[in-house]
Amino acid sequence: MAANAPLFPSHGVWMGAMVPKRWAKRAVTRNTIKRQIYAVSQGVEPPLQAAAHVVRLRAGFDKTRFISATSAVLKAAVRAELQQLFSGVRVRTVQGVA
Repeated sequence: MAANAPLFPSHGVWMGAMVPKRWAKRAVTRNTIKRQIYAVSQGVEPPLQAAAHVVRLRAGFDKTRFISATSAVLKAAVRAELQQLFSGVRVRTVQGVA
């Protein structure tokens, strides 16, 4: 790899997900949340700007409310939060290019 080469290609959207163990203790829960992040980010309208994006879980989900790590209730709650997050994303214009 050349010294001047960018870390990410200049075209396309790169999505990353960080789900710390302190907020989701079980690996199955962390993986479920990550899958939801990737799925919701694919359907964002308007599409995300071509760049590297990272979504990080900043608070835990109440274990008494979400008993099962892969429950439909947990998936729906995660999806709702993600849709709210992505609805606030604005497409920046760079030199007249959207």
